[in-house]
Amino acid sequence: MCRLAAWAGAPIALEDIVIRPAHSLLEQSQDATEAKLAVNGDGFGFAWYDVAGQGPGLYRDVLPAWSDGNLTSLCQMIRSPLFLAHVRASTVGETARVNCHPFRHGRWSFMHNGQIGGFLRIKRRLEGLLPDALYHARAGTTDSEMLFLLLLAHGLEQDPADAVARVLDLLRELRQPDEPPHRITCVLSDGVSLIAFRYASDKKCPTLYQCRAKAGVILASEPLDGETSGWDPVPPLHLLRVSDRKSTLTPLVQTMVAA
Repeated sequence: MCRLAAWAGAPIALEDIVIRPAHSLLEQSQDATEAKLAVNGDGFGFAWYDVAGQGPGLYRDVLPAWSDGNLTSLCQMIRSPLFLAHVRASTVGETARVNCHPFRHGRWSFMHNGQIGGFLRIKRRLEGLLPDALYHARAGTTDSEMLFLLLLAHGLEQDPADAVARVLDLLRELRQPDEPPHRITCVLSDGVSLIAFRYASDKKCPTLYQCRAKAGVILASEPLDGETSGWDPVPPLHLLRVSDRKSTLTPLVQTMVAA
């Protein structure tokens, strides 16, 4: 499983989330405490927006986060009101830059922690659900990028909650009982808001917490200070939206509650 973190609020340096906290994303890349694997060394990346919401800028590499000499310098110098960061432990797709998160399409950025169960069996069918423009936009081989494109194909730009519910329903219907479970925790952005959701067919969702501060809201796979006080789990089967330094939760449609 991967680890991820995101910020929405007043402009801050990326290092305030990625580097400096005691249990920062960089620390989690080597010593995750709430994941099956403690080490997430199959690449990393971050996407960021400027104060006008333009972007995202994108930096990704296949090196482990702790061994990239550019990471600390970039995180010190880049200030942003809205950014996503990710360290990867691969499940589907080789270690390649195009398979590192976040993914970008237009103004959207997206990152995922988890897996689509039985992905190789249903990949061809999922590809057939993509319109031509999104099919040709696919650059890598991961289930994560496919999930992002499916959300776009199902109306992410018009109604994120409906798009998420429709895609999760689709995946639930396609999964065979003897296949690995779907385990999906995602954070994405359109340059204005952060959006996040969690789902698992076996009720074991990858972790995601939010922490509300005066200057904004942090989302992270694990509390960045190593403590749970002040960090609230994002509940499964809800869409979390962070905008204007506030977070709101919306339940996904009833069909998903029964999954």
